Amino acid sequence: MEDAHSLGTSVIIGIALVAIFFIGIRIIRPTHRGLVERLGKYKKFASPGFHWVIPVIDHMYQINTTEQMIDAEPQEIITNDNLNAMVDAQIYYRVKPDEESVKSSQYNVNNVNSQIVNLARTTLRNIIGTLTLKSANSERGKINDELHRILIQETSSWGIDIVRAELKEIDPPKDVQDTMNKIVKAENEKIAAIDFATAAETTADGEKRASIKKAEGVRQAKILEAEGEAEAIRLVNDAANKYFVGNAQLLKRLDTVQSSLENNSKVVISGNTELVNVIGDLAGVVPLKTPGTAEKSAV
Repeated sequence: MEDAHSLGTSVIIGIALVAIFFIGIRIIRPTHRGLVERLGKYKKFASPGFHWVIPVIDHMYQINTTEQMIDAEPQEIITNDNLNAMVDAQIYYRVKPDEESVKSSQYNVNNVNSQIVNLARTTLRNIIGTLTLKSANSERGKINDELHRILIQETSSWGIDIVRAELKEIDPPKDVQDTMNKIVKAENEKIAAIDFATAAETTADGEKRASIKKAEGVRQAKILEAEGEAEAIRLVNDAANKYFVGNAQLLKRLDTVQSSLENNSKVVISGNTELVNVIGDLAGVVPLKTPGTAEKSAV
């Protein structure tokens, strides 16, 4: 009887030990780190992998060490020119994976996400409150850099790394937005009108230059034509002086004969006159003597 009782007790104890073992198993992923506390006091740091803790007595807190994004939530901020702008921002951060940083993120600050949101909202009010709405919209990069710098400075003891801070929106009141849209539209129309006028001026200037070039071409062609005619007259004059020196009347007669023959002019001659002598006589050339004439002269 006692043996059976002892066996049952051993079985129960064995089952309990097995249950306690499985209950105490903790698996940490590569993206997390663990902090083990025993009876409310920090005990050890847990890296990724298999771990076992004493159930009830030990408690493990797992902390995500990957980059995380939190929204600073939209808020209304009064700018330096007394306009209400709706501002929102996003903060990217991660808990550093070393033991001291993980401990700091849990023991030096209460709820990292909430604290970053509150700090970002306060910092944005301080930065944008010194700017006009126009400068705040045009200097977003500077605002991001300043917000990032202040967050890094203020969270240096939290064991986290502020990766970047970005403005999500800076929206002015609706009536101001409508006015700004009208101004932008007017500016765009002004630029378009200037571009159109410049294009028209360029086209007119091109046509003017083309007309000038065309006139210069016509002028040059006429000059060349006149020079060609003058050169032709000079060549004829040189030839006349060279081959017909003192015979200007003869040259004129030759021109007259040529013109008469080209125009089919009629010339009346006697029946016993040689054609060659008629042409020669018209040109001022001594006529050829016929045999009969020579004999008469000899007698």
